[in-house]
Amino acid sequence: MTDIDAAPVLLYDGVCGVCNRAVQAILRFDRHGTLRFAALDSDFARAVTQRHPELRDIDSMVFVENPGRPDERVSIRSSAALRVVSYLGGPFRMLLAARLIPAALRDRLYDRFAAVRYRLAGRHDSCPVPAAEVRARFLEA
Repeated sequence: MTDIDAAPVLLYDGVCGVCNRAVQAILRFDRHGTLRFAALDSDFARAVTQRHPELRDIDSMVFVENPGRPDERVSIRSSAALRVVSYLGGPFRMLLAARLIPAALRDRLYDRFAAVRYRLAGRHDSCPVPAAEVRARFLEA
């Protein structure tokens, strides 16, 4: 495996307007330029779910570290969001203070927001095609 194969991957709801806007914001602020993306309904995501059966039926962002390696780790819901914040670094690190909130409460808030996300920003008929300059960072794009 190459270093890029070990780069983290963010699994997201490809048809969700909020999720797609979040991915675009991450791309804009990503100083490392290594975070990759895959839709939750992609073959890549299905392979991750096979390795982590607890992800079955998860409709949440999933942050995958060291994908496909023996030390692969997955974070879901608010923990995945905090992994993204940690990855972005810089001024975003202030948001890591949310770790002081118990995970169960953070996840409850995350789930409540996720339940209304389509009403807030709509739903695409299919996963939007990424811009040419970032397409390589999207698995199966």
